[in-house]
Amino acid sequence: MVSSEYERRSAARFATFDQDGNGYIDREDFSAAAKALLAEFGIAARSDKGQALYGGAEAFWQGMAGIADRDGDQRITREEFVNGAVKRLRDNPDRFAEIARPFLHAALDLADSDGDGAATVADTVRVLGCLGVQQDVAQAAAGSLDTDGDGKVAEDEIITAFARYFTVPE
Repeated sequence: MVSSEYERRSAARFATFDQDGNGYIDREDFSAAAKALLAEFGIAARSDKGQALYGGAEAFWQGMAGIADRDGDQRITREEFVNGAVKRLRDNPDRFAEIARPFLHAALDLADSDGDGAATVADTVRVLGCLGVQQDVAQAAAGSLDTDGDGKVAEDEIITAFARYFTVPE
């Protein structure tokens, strides 16, 4: 039996993925996140960066579906997410990082305006906002990722924090 706090946290994480709010996570939610990011950063979908982002979104969807879509209907319900994905990912956070990395790498590449492999804290907030994270939470999260205080957030820091956020303990 999972605790009410675990249920609450899991429901919030589900809502982050359910971009259109229709009550389930599907391929379109991942495409919508990619589209929002491209629009936010003014990048064309047909560009190399745009194609990498859509490819990463598809890989992320396939990984999540493989973990959580128990009935094979190409949709992840809240129950499948809470009882399947979150528990499996919590048991193996490295697996989560593995399926999220292509998407997060491509998203960071969009936000990395100077090509140094890191995004500014402000641009990290923009990325998180496009992914459905509330502004105040995004600001706090992005700021905490800048552990060395240089105003930048690197890929490994993002992936570690993203995995930690979605692999909540019971």
